[in-house]
Amino acid sequence: MAYPATKTKSSSRKPQRPGRFTAFTRTLWLLFGGGVLGAILYVLAVSINFLGLFGRMPNLKTLENPKSELASEVYSADGALMGKYFHENRTPAEYEDLPQHLIDALIATEDSRFEQHSGIDAKATGRVAAGLVTGGSGGGGSTLTQQLAKVLFRTRGDLNDGTLNKVPGVRMLVTKTKEWILAVRLERNYTKREILRMYLNTNDYGSNAFGINTASKTFFNKKPKDLTVSEAATLVGVLNAPSRFSPKFNPDRSKRRRNWVLLQMNKYGYLPEASLRADTLKPIKLDYSVENQNEGIAPYFRVEVSKMLKAWAKETDHDLYADGLKIYTTIDSRMQKYAESALAEHMKLQQKWFDAHWKGQQPWRDETGKVIPNFIATSIRRTERYKSLNNRFDGNKDSINYYLRKKYKMTVFSWQGEKEMVMSPLDSLAYYKRYLQAGFMAMNPLNGQIKAWVGGTNYKYFKYDHVKQGRRQPGSTFKPIVYTAAIDQGYSPCYQRPDVATTFPAVAGRESYTPKNFEGGFSGRTFTLRQALARSMNSITAWVVQKVGPETVVQYAKRLGITSPIEAVPAVGFGSSDVSMFELCGAYGTFVNKGVWTGPMMVTRIEDKNGNVLREFVPQTKEALSEETAYLMTYMLQASTTEPGGTSVILKTGFKFPYEMGGKTGTTSNYSDAWFMGITPDLVCGMWVGGEDRSIHFRTGAYGQGARLALPIYGVFMRKVYADKGIGISTAPFPKPTQPLSIEIDCSRYYGGQRDTIPYDQKLNQTDLQDLDDQDI
Repeated sequence: MAYPATKTKSSSRKPQRPGRFTAFTRTLWLLFGGGVLGAILYVLAVSINFLGLFGRMPNLKTLENPKSELASEVYSADGALMGKYFHENRTPAEYEDLPQHLIDALIATEDSRFEQHSGIDAKATGRVAAGLVTGGSGGGGSTLTQQLAKVLFRTRGDLNDGTLNKVPGVRMLVTKTKEWILAVRLERNYTKREILRMYLNTNDYGSNAFGINTASKTFFNKKPKDLTVSEAATLVGVLNAPSRFSPKFNPDRSKRRRNWVLLQMNKYGYLPEASLRADTLKPIKLDYSVENQNEGIAPYFRVEVSKMLKAWAKETDHDLYADGLKIYTTIDSRMQKYAESALAEHMKLQQKWFDAHWKGQQPWRDETGKVIPNFIATSIRRTERYKSLNNRFDGNKDSINYYLRKKYKMTVFSWQGEKEMVMSPLDSLAYYKRYLQAGFMAMNPLNGQIKAWVGGTNYKYFKYDHVKQGRRQPGSTFKPIVYTAAIDQGYSPCYQRPDVATTFPAVAGRESYTPKNFEGGFSGRTFTLRQALARSMNSITAWVVQKVGPETVVQYAKRLGITSPIEAVPAVGFGSSDVSMFELCGAYGTFVNKGVWTGPMMVTRIEDKNGNVLREFVPQTKEALSEETAYLMTYMLQASTTEPGGTSVILKTGFKFPYEMGGKTGTTSNYSDAWFMGITPDLVCGMWVGGEDRSIHFRTGAYGQGARLALPIYGVFMRKVYADKGIGISTAPFPKPTQPLSIEIDCSRYYGGQRDTIPYDQKLNQTDLQDLDDQDI
């Protein structure tokens, strides 16, 4: 068909075919519109994880309550932070605790347009895209909010479970898309302040420090609000690469990075030129200390508490190491400090004497005093190192022995401080076997609250706990349980018995048994039961066991909270069965608490991270003795400190305590275990000293008895406790029963006011504990 002719004005422009421009623009619009629609559909598909292609996305509840791991904190009864339980050591800071120059440093360095965007910085993103097209870097495009999303929701780990995430090129696109989506959602749900706070509280600063609170303490021993501009810039600089820019391990690189942060602050108007010059010249001065489980208050106690808490957490669906719980314990941080100090002070001296005692000799001996052959070679088979080597080399002895004898440079414990030595694993084991070990526990018998717990001489090097985990023969510290049975069956503290041999006849499978006194013989003199307990006389204790029966003694032990197996044998009264200090403290507490056994208590309450109480604890109690029997036992135990010949008189004559207190020493055969138990109206203390192995000990009572090796820890501890008036420990007499006693306890009426003395009592020296003696076996 021919078009009709028309007249047109002449023009230099070429005529276009009808509709060509319209078609071109339509195409452009279709392409653009289709691209936008495609982008929208793509984002929607990622958001809902269409067909499982892109991986999971956090739901609304998770987005509103993003969870990062928070360390659970352990507090003492007087409010001191004792330590933490954590996978990631993180304790959140409030926004008000963050100094403005820290916020300025972060924004200037990581996201200068943070206040202007809503999660995605279009300008920065475009710059990155242009860089990819042109082959340049384009700089970083992630906003602070995107970085927060990456850390909070683990976009590059936990959420990468879609089918397309396995395709290398597509994986990063999907990941970045998720971060964009989450960043926008975070901006809708939180204020800018909240996002900044979460960012600083969430990130890793290196050195096992997660969050600004922990980082400030780790590197500068400060709270965030006390950081200087230079220190704040240092920590912000670390965020980019915690290992690379660590001020501890890469100080020069860290300083350069800090100065770059300061330049950024100046560039964006946060730091004046004069301050910039001054701060860039400053050195980085660290006060560096990494928090770990070896440090803090009462580490042995915290391990035992964690065992209980893990069981509770499992039952209640909590995570002890990530939920930011607040655990309030019974420990008094001041008493704990005094206990640790007293034990260290005493053990440092005892180790010096022990080393001199065995100088040039091997201390591991059998019952006849002979060196135990292959002791170290046998002992090392029980170590984790040996088990690891055995698995590694499939039991090949040559390979195992090669590495057991190979010398290494290692840091070892000593009472003079850590020292570097070169030794093999066999050498190291022999070195540590020569160290004496110790344990100490103090508790309030009226409510069961444990006030101090020292499980060993140094938790970093000796993890084994000698308070509850360890069980050893208690020696004569078990005797009060024997006398409790006698008192309860009608015997008076003033009942008299001669110091003569008592023989347990032979029975099937067991020979006759005649316990001897500490000095070996029998005086024939008459003593009251109170005197006999004070002097720890085995002859009279044996007679009491024979009268009440070993089975009855076992029954009373269980009534007083002893849960370890106790054999009903003639030697039961001399501590022949192993028990823990934890159990003994509970048993002695019954005497002070008017006959009510109160289980030792470690925790008073647990709170969640917001301060809501999750669990409160009350002491476990039971009626074990009559009030009168309990009081008579406190009266009996006081004799140890007041009667001539009492094994604990040094507390009065040497330490010169003017207050009422009771005690009982204990020493086992060959001096393998030295014990002391002390009581006052509101405190029961137990302590033990000995070798890691029972074959390692002193050879004489002059050094190895309970009065010499254990009791002084109590004296030093109580001296410190009494001196601290803020603790408020009672100095009053033991309270008397509410009802009048049914028996007379003034024993002078029974023996005309005459008190026997024994020759060794004259050896007591108020300033030298070395000559103290004991009658325990």
